[in-house]
Amino acid sequence: MKLPGGMMITATLDKVDLADLEMRIAVGQFKDLTDEQLAFAVQVGAEDVQLNTPNLPGEERWEYEDLKALRERANSAGLRLIALENVPVRFYDQIMLAGPGRERQMENMIATVRNMGQAGIPILGYHWMPNSVWRTSFETKVRGGAISNEFRYEEVKDAPYTHGRLYTHEEMWANYDWYLERILPVCEEVGVRMALHPDDPPVPMLGGVARLFTNFEGFRRAMETHPSPMHGLDFCHGCWSEMRGGEGILEAMEWFGTRGRLFYIHLRDVQGCATDFQECFVDEGNSDIVAVIRKLRAVGFQGFILDDHVPHLVNDSPYGHRGRAYAIGYIRGLLRAIPA
Repeated sequence: MKLPGGMMITATLDKVDLADLEMRIAVGQFKDLTDEQLAFAVQVGAEDVQLNTPNLPGEERWEYEDLKALRERANSAGLRLIALENVPVRFYDQIMLAGPGRERQMENMIATVRNMGQAGIPILGYHWMPNSVWRTSFETKVRGGAISNEFRYEEVKDAPYTHGRLYTHEEMWANYDWYLERILPVCEEVGVRMALHPDDPPVPMLGGVARLFTNFEGFRRAMETHPSPMHGLDFCHGCWSEMRGGEGILEAMEWFGTRGRLFYIHLRDVQGCATDFQECFVDEGNSDIVAVIRKLRAVGFQGFILDDHVPHLVNDSPYGHRGRAYAIGYIRGLLRAIPA
């Protein structure tokens, strides 16, 4: 592939041996591997790219040829396509809610995982939020007038049902167990890791749908009930910071990290807690990010780190290139300053 400026980069990638890699930066949270996104990843020093809900053909599943082409496009820029985070909700909403179409969706999710394994894409990030991520404003001004977002539970606590009725925690756990019991054996067969993201925001219920992954106990239950080596966490530091106002993060990293369950990290932060917070720059939130990197080193974390959500700086792009470059540079500096 020819990058802007005329630089040519080539690489070859078959199956990725994740055990051979070290903690590192990745670039992601976009839907398409455009020339601009690939160039940006190379320019900021990333080795890996991740896509979130990629724009791929298919109303019910992802096909091998499309996944293979996506991986090869990343390879052509000297990058690894290390993970795909989130299939479209329409791929598994009936699974999450035990709807009449869940058997068909299960067949298609199994096919998608098999196709990912064949294409050599080693991680599938997933969540258990039928009604998605919630925020109450996307025009929140933070440091220096940068634009971010916020969540105020009081504004949505009485929101109408998003899916027609109340879905209890017991129902959502039963549906979750049903899914994991069927998908994880396939993951083990084809070598695809499932990485669980927290509920965002981590409050017990929104829109009448119970949220399971809002605290340490929920994640421990998921990992202990489904202890496959192919099952771990997309540890979203921002969500964990939301849970208890920054408390308990290092302890959670210790518990899951020493058990090999930290697959990758979203490294963002917030000010506040689950019911009342705003997203901020990574260096001014609830947490001591230096301590976070030290803990990841201490537990032997070998996955990748994404900047995730970032405030938009002056004259920023819709993707937030300036804000992301700031966050990536900050994290890269910490990785250099805190060696293994």
